[in-house]
Amino acid sequence: MEPIVSTILVVDDDPDIREVLQDRLESLGYRVLGAATGREGLEILERQSPHLVLLDVEMPGMNGLEVLREIRRREHDITVVMITAFGTIERAVQAMKEGAYDFIPKPFEPDHIALIVAKALERETLKREVEILTEEVDERHRMVLGKSAEIHRALDVAKKAAASRATILLLGESGTGKEIFARAIHNWSDRKAKPFIAINCVGLSKELLESELFGHEKGSFTGALQLKKGKMELGHGGTVLLDEVGDISTELQTKLLRFLQEREFERVGGTKPIGVDVRIIAATNRDLDSAVRGGHFREDLYYRLNVVLLKLPPLRARQDDIPELVNYFLKRFALETKKIFNGVTDEALQKLVAYEWPGNIRELANVIESMVVLGQGPWLTPLDLPTKVVAKLPNPAHDKFSYHGAIDDYRRDLIAKTLAQTEGNRAAAAKVLGLQRTYLSRLIRTLRVG
Repeated sequence: MEPIVSTILVVDDDPDIREVLQDRLESLGYRVLGAATGREGLEILERQSPHLVLLDVEMPGMNGLEVLREIRRREHDITVVMITAFGTIERAVQAMKEGAYDFIPKPFEPDHIALIVAKALERETLKREVEILTEEVDERHRMVLGKSAEIHRALDVAKKAAASRATILLLGESGTGKEIFARAIHNWSDRKAKPFIAINCVGLSKELLESELFGHEKGSFTGALQLKKGKMELGHGGTVLLDEVGDISTELQTKLLRFLQEREFERVGGTKPIGVDVRIIAATNRDLDSAVRGGHFREDLYYRLNVVLLKLPPLRARQDDIPELVNYFLKRFALETKKIFNGVTDEALQKLVAYEWPGNIRELANVIESMVVLGQGPWLTPLDLPTKVVAKLPNPAHDKFSYHGAIDDYRRDLIAKTLAQTEGNRAAAAKVLGLQRTYLSRLIRTLRVG
């Protein structure tokens, strides 16, 4: 993965100053945007996602203090460094009282510019990291998002089951959040101070899975160079999630059944029974009733696991929850990528709600992450939607005559004419249209121009 290049917005009415700063900052490896007026700087701030603003105190029209106040009024939490001449230091000090981080005096010292910018960007990085950590702490308390009737029913069962010691069986399609629910149940229980351990039962051989679950003695098989405690032993006092339990072998099903009955096991190669106290939550996307009827899953084990049954609805059955989930993932990935987004446009959100989501919440998270990584902001729009989502959306016959259909037709025609004028040169067309070349390329692809 390529490292993220910090973007710096320089707002100064003097073109020579902007050029000097741009040359110096670009030589240090930063990406630089320039604005000649305060108004232009605010417009760029809305369109782009700079990590730092260098703002001249004295400018005609809207001066630096007024721009700073407007940035704060719009609630842009961005680090601002003031540029000041000798006679305007008092104004720079006033700006720092109103939220500016520091100031750079003219004439510039190259090393001083490098130091101030590096410290300001380090501060910005620390702010983002604190926000991410705070978000993670909040997530541990919320765990499950949603307000639909379907999710409320599932939450009601989960909270009641958490207060008991009963084994719980979670059923649901892939990506519906079974592990998130299991963690929530653990956190709502009196075991929350003890370990929560998840083990995926699919993709491991019978021998490896048995060793993962119950551990092994030294020398019990080739490669067993030392004693290893299994997940059941490590999870003593807490909760163990057996994810994709429907995929374990028949032989291991027998050993798991014995453990559930006796609450003790023997390590691979061992003879001494080991007793543990763990809460078992099993999860699968398979139809266990059919597996039992087909002889692939032990009926007695099924009943041992199915003390409390919790069925998680697919995302297409809880459309009311999609806006909340979209906003949650947008905020999370914007923080991680150090980008600033105001939100998702109504049109884009409508399309996200209309999509069927075969991959459920996991797919939704991946789609929003992709939109954030590739999007230019400050809003996520239908143009940011991945092709796979757009291709599967309903396409009403009257869409061509709708408002948005007409707008798309106009944009398609405008881009096509501009490309014709520039003989297909996208860089030149982007300049004529006042767009970035990458954004124009995405428009051409999305609108299917040409």
